[in-house]
Amino acid sequence: MNQAHQKPHAILFPYPLQGHVIPFVNLAIKLASNGFTITFINTQSVHQRISKSQPNINDVEGNDIFSGARKSGLDIRDVTIYDGFPIDFDRSLNHDTYFETIMNDFVFHVDELVGKLVVPDPSPNILVADTFFVWPSTIAKKYNLVNVSYWTEPALVLSVYYHLDLLRKNGHYDCIDKRHDIIDYIPGVKAIKRTDLSSYIQSNDTNMVENRIIHKAIFTGVKKAEFIICNTVQELESETIVALQENQPIYAIGPLFSPGFTNSSVSTSLWSESDCTDWLDTKPQGSVLYVSFGSYAHTTKENIMEIAHGLEVSEVDFIWVLRPDIVSSEEIDYLPVGYKDRIKDRGLIVPWCCQTVVISHPAVGGFLTHCGWNSILESIWCSVPFICFPLLTDQFTNRKLVVDDWKIGINLCDKGSITRDEVAENVKILMRGKAAEEMKQKIKKIRKKLEDALAINGSSQVNFTKFMDDLKSKIKNKNMLGLENLRISN
Repeated sequence: MNQAHQKPHAILFPYPLQGHVIPFVNLAIKLASNGFTITFINTQSVHQRISKSQPNINDVEGNDIFSGARKSGLDIRDVTIYDGFPIDFDRSLNHDTYFETIMNDFVFHVDELVGKLVVPDPSPNILVADTFFVWPSTIAKKYNLVNVSYWTEPALVLSVYYHLDLLRKNGHYDCIDKRHDIIDYIPGVKAIKRTDLSSYIQSNDTNMVENRIIHKAIFTGVKKAEFIICNTVQELESETIVALQENQPIYAIGPLFSPGFTNSSVSTSLWSESDCTDWLDTKPQGSVLYVSFGSYAHTTKENIMEIAHGLEVSEVDFIWVLRPDIVSSEEIDYLPVGYKDRIKDRGLIVPWCCQTVVISHPAVGGFLTHCGWNSILESIWCSVPFICFPLLTDQFTNRKLVVDDWKIGINLCDKGSITRDEVAENVKILMRGKAAEEMKQKIKKIRKKLEDALAINGSSQVNFTKFMDDLKSKIKNKNMLGLENLRISN
């Protein structure tokens, strides 16, 4: 095929965590729906867990999670990569060891795989990699790919990481005597408290693997990207996005949901999902609190015990997603003795479920959440307000947006530990108090902004179209330059 007329072919490379895989899958579907060829790369571990959790993925293509998407006419290829560890290695329990390898050694496997992918005709001409990877600029340059960085969190978090030098210079990060006053000097960011920064930025140990990834991948690496796309909405973070655009092309194209929202032709869950619909159907509208702390974050056994007692005392109906490894992979007995029997008439505890199905059910009226960005966007879409209990990374900054800026949720606590009384009181406020109705009205207005952004002439749709046009123009220029260099060399 003539390089100058080759259609866009993007390699999509999510970070190997479910919270990153989901928005990458949704981006793959959106790009493929607009005529792109997609080569989607999961680690072998993530791919196997998705396959095992979905018994219906059993086709001749070898547990290909995108087979359903291809049957609907989308050109998405499913590829896996070795991450340096055996399939049965516990990546959650050995978090630091795993991500140290992802930061330092994973690039060699990436280089080998991309080298094989660019041989066929038509070969990929775009690399869309998760912003948390440290190697995209190196790989993109080596294989003449357009370097697109996909940021799956809010622009506010990206801006904080982007300006680590300012935080350090002003004594709010990586200093012996850190300041604790308000931060008001980050471009495009209104005053923000230090306790609203990412947990890794708040930490006194700035040599943690997470801090080194943030510095190498985000503070340094993303600045070499040719384009940045962000799973947020222009109207929700306009000042922050405009300030970032002064440095690099960045496009707010969110929220990126699966076309059906509650059902998708592509599986992304790492756990088998319990069906809660029959139970929810028996409950009055808006009466159920949904409780989930996401796919990766951990908390203490003490916190789980206090939440359990608080939910019991609140007398509110609830669905509680308790991952088997919520405390740790080695701790499985973390509920009060006899608890499930005591709450069986008004509480349903499951190891995992399809979150979009649950929060879109009319019976659900509130969400006790860790404040993962996917959870926030999905819950806003369903007009379900929040109780916020952030556990790590961007979740503290996301809480600021929900509680302080948009006022569509309440804060559970500002300490590392919680009490059953705090849990019960906040659950009652969210589900039954006067403030609940006010939050519901506000979240409907935020939801309307999401809906408008995704409309034909909405900001996210306009930004997405501009991104595709700019991307195609960049591909054409790269191809023409390559052909010219080839002509000169001959």
